[in-house]
Amino acid sequence: MKKRLSSSLQCPDEAERLTHYPVKLMQHEEDTTALQLAQKINQIIANSSTPAMMLQDIAQVLGVAFKVDCCCLVTVQGKASGAEVTANWCVQEYSSASHPDEIFSMEQLDLPVVQCAAEPTIEDISTIQNSLAIGCQNLPLPIKAVLAIATRFGGNKNGVISLIKSQLYDWSESEKRLLRTVESVCAIAFSQVAQTQLITSQQQNLQTCAQHQNLIKQLTILSRSNLEVNQMLQVAIASTAEALEADRGLLILLKYTDPLFRSIPKKQIPKAKATVIGEWSRETESFYLGKEDTQDNSFWLSDCGICRRAFTAESGKPVIIHDNRDRRKDTSTVAPAFVLEKLPAMLLMRLESQGKILGFLALQQAQPRQWQIAELNMVEMVCAQLSNAIIQTQTLRQVQMLVDERTSQLQRSLDVQAKLYERTRQYVEQLRELNQLKDEFLSNMSDRLRYPLTNMRMALRMLRQPGRTPEQQAKYLDILEEECTKEINLINDLLTLQKLETHQERPQFETIDLNTRIEDLAASFEKKFADKGLSISLDLPEESLELQTELESFDRILQELFTNAGKFSERDTIVQLEATHQVVEQVDRVIIKVTNIGRGISEEEATYIFDAFRRGRGRWIPGTGLGLALVKSLVQHLNGGIAVESTPIADTNLSKICFILNLPQFSDEDKPYSESD
Repeated sequence: MKKRLSSSLQCPDEAERLTHYPVKLMQHEEDTTALQLAQKINQIIANSSTPAMMLQDIAQVLGVAFKVDCCCLVTVQGKASGAEVTANWCVQEYSSASHPDEIFSMEQLDLPVVQCAAEPTIEDISTIQNSLAIGCQNLPLPIKAVLAIATRFGGNKNGVISLIKSQLYDWSESEKRLLRTVESVCAIAFSQVAQTQLITSQQQNLQTCAQHQNLIKQLTILSRSNLEVNQMLQVAIASTAEALEADRGLLILLKYTDPLFRSIPKKQIPKAKATVIGEWSRETESFYLGKEDTQDNSFWLSDCGICRRAFTAESGKPVIIHDNRDRRKDTSTVAPAFVLEKLPAMLLMRLESQGKILGFLALQQAQPRQWQIAELNMVEMVCAQLSNAIIQTQTLRQVQMLVDERTSQLQRSLDVQAKLYERTRQYVEQLRELNQLKDEFLSNMSDRLRYPLTNMRMALRMLRQPGRTPEQQAKYLDILEEECTKEINLINDLLTLQKLETHQERPQFETIDLNTRIEDLAASFEKKFADKGLSISLDLPEESLELQTELESFDRILQELFTNAGKFSERDTIVQLEATHQVVEQVDRVIIKVTNIGRGISEEEATYIFDAFRRGRGRWIPGTGLGLALVKSLVQHLNGGIAVESTPIADTNLSKICFILNLPQFSDEDKPYSESD
């Protein structure tokens, strides 16, 4: 036993072999583990469908292999790559939903909490710290120990691997060597992610170029279309905002109040009214400008700070507001039409043509946005095309307005000539009718004046003959008196009609008993009607009405209506008189209807039946044609109205003719109706 121990101690080669054998065995096991781990990662790289899924699977494999609480993979943003891509894997204890609301804040990430698997440079330390700040935000575990390494591909850093423990931990050299071993394989995975990002970015650029080309094509087609300028601009702003993926687009035109605005220096703001003539919104309900937000989509240029900045900016230079913090001090007076509280990010570029600023094009975002050079160039091109379209449209509109004005003037001249011709024709027709009426009037008046005079002369001749008995003399004297009375009445009617038409006298109102007055007048006509086989029927109110009117005029109206009914009624018919009380527009009125049966009155005759010396059918019936004209003038003299209705009677050639007399019950027409009446 002692020899073996001694010999073992006395043999240096054997002692060295016994000492180094376990170390070589451990290195062999590490190499095997690294190889297996690298194979798994290569397999994931070969079979993963998406970069995000690939990094997630690699993070899980590394986390399990290193037995850590969390593994975080973060790509490093380079010139060719886009934004950072992050993948996190945590053990079940932290990834489960046992503590969904518990989020641990990340402690200060500096050594010795963070250790590097390789000799780090200052740039490596900065890269690792930045990647941890990006990838470990809101991790559901406290960070107590981190082992990290920056991966390189083609000599450039392209990612960071971070192994995280939730307890203090001293990382072994074997763990560091293993992490260094898999660093190259993970660098390939990060490179694939960068390549995928590059391809996606190029595809997006191609898509953007296609959208821009499509936008240019749409604007070209619009400029050649027959759309009205406001419709064209509305379509243009919608296409532009949609193609550039803005949340909202506005097109604003300026209307200058000073015709000499071009002579005003650029730094001085002219007096101009800005009006939103086109608007497009991706989410109409969210950004719609209702009446409660703004009363009008117009505002003065001097009242909007951001528009003043765009107006005085260098040609082609837009005004860009990234967010609320990026506003300058003069934007505090921004117009409500921009709704900056909802859409704080904005690009505002002016529309300009030949030194004249026509308006502005505004693109707005709900989130901050960095505009690319290509996008700004596209907006500038759109503004140039819209400016040209506006100028061309305004020029064409001015030319069209001039042509329309000249055409309108010519048309007005032709219309005036046509009206003058029509008016002259009407005057000629009226003169012809007046001449005819004059002839009829003179003929009628001659007959009416000559007929009584002839009778009077005949009676005088008969009286002069000798041997006339006293009875014969009395008869001829009665004829003289009767014909003289007719002559006097005709002359009095003419004078009365003239006086009424010139309104020389106001009516002298008095209160009469309507029922009694109508009954007396009807009684005076009963004998005359009886000789023709006519009878009178009265329909009066049970309680007699009081009527404030001019007695002489009222009697003459009813006398003429009865006389007219007696002349034109068929034999053995009834002349009806109906009196009622009505309230029309809170005014008490008396309605009197005189109805007879006779030959109907045509619509044409009804238009002139109340004119002087105009008579309808039945000219053989004696009369002057003044009766109904006198009735109309007397009714108007009493502030009333009169109308005639002719209703045919079935199975006969007769009609029911009704004259409707409408008179105010009281002299004051504004007197309200009382139930006691």
